[in-house]
Amino acid sequence: MSASTSVRVEELWQAKASCRGPQAAIFFPPSHFERKDEKEARENRAKNICSSCPVRKPCLAYALGIKEPHGIWGGLNEAERKRVLARG
Repeated sequence: MSASTSVRVEELWQAKASCRGPQAAIFFPPSHFERKDEKEARENRAKNICSSCPVRKPCLAYALGIKEPHGIWGGLNEAERKRVLARG
């Protein structure tokens, strides 16, 4: 597969993601301080959206593949993805 083909495949799953649109902000921490309970509530809302997303698996695979350090991807936060990678 060529580089341009892989980019198009990547864009296809991203176009189908349930996180697209105005709610996308909840998938990443705000620019201001966030209390622990606020973070947990935000992440739970994001994970709820992920739970029924049709492209959850490719999203998580992408985040693990690039070792994405921020946000909710494929239903997992940063710490959860690190644990998955550590299990190898």
